[in-house]
Amino acid sequence: MDLTEKKEKLEEYIRSLGSLAVGFSGGVDSTLLLAVAAEVLPRDKVLAVTGSDASVPRRELKEAETFCKERGIRHVYAQFDPLREEGYRNNSPERCFFCKSGLFTEIQRIAKEYGIEYTAEGSNLDDLGDYRPGLKAAAQLGVKCPLREAGLHKNEIRELSREMGLPTWSKPAYACLASRFVYGEQITREKLERLDQAEQFLIEQGFLQERVRIHGNLARIEVPPEDIERIAAGPVREKIWQKLRELGFLYVSLDLGGYRMGSMNATLNQTQNQNPGDVDIPTT
Repeated sequence: MDLTEKKEKLEEYIRSLGSLAVGFSGGVDSTLLLAVAAEVLPRDKVLAVTGSDASVPRRELKEAETFCKERGIRHVYAQFDPLREEGYRNNSPERCFFCKSGLFTEIQRIAKEYGIEYTAEGSNLDDLGDYRPGLKAAAQLGVKCPLREAGLHKNEIRELSREMGLPTWSKPAYACLASRFVYGEQITREKLERLDQAEQFLIEQGFLQERVRIHGNLARIEVPPEDIERIAAGPVREKIWQKLRELGFLYVSLDLGGYRMGSMNATLNQTQNQNPGDVDIPTT
């Protein structure tokens, strides 16, 4: 099936639902999903719902809001706070399950309030290859996965987004700020806000694909391998070190392996190798 056929399949699937509330983060995947829904469904049958808790960078909220305003798409915020969930606060390996369960339950409540029958999230086929307990939560709640139904991979979503003129087609991959914490470290609002400021500072220095991983009082910075030399250069390194120290990090390190999506999940694999059966990884 070529890309044109996959887009047609996506349109047909969304059209068959009749009405749709999209869990909208403003990222590459959910933006394409929302844009297609807005094209094939009446505008009063489409709703974008964005989580606005402390794990979402403020810049992402602004971008999501701007996108919907420019395209005339109804947009509301879900007020669910995952910090109320103990499994989330304690950053267990199933943290994402607790967060998505609460978030999509709230999105479904909002959808019902607006007369919308179905809810959807923006995962693609490539997401099935990583440890993503949030997908299990979505499945249990009956949340639709249109991009997966259409057989779309990440690179195809970017290509379709480019063809449709969506501003996110080349946007770097994004994950919520809670994914920056080593498993087992408690997540707090203060830590999330500090992390948001740290990553925003790196972006302002020109490092658009970056992560600041938290290991206690140590910040481990990841950038693509081609950016390592630039970030390690004297003036830039000094500015970043000073800023992150001001934000409260005692140690600031640079990961020489470079940026890796889901790098915190390596600790789960290590635990499994050392203690088989100790970590229960749910299927998605």
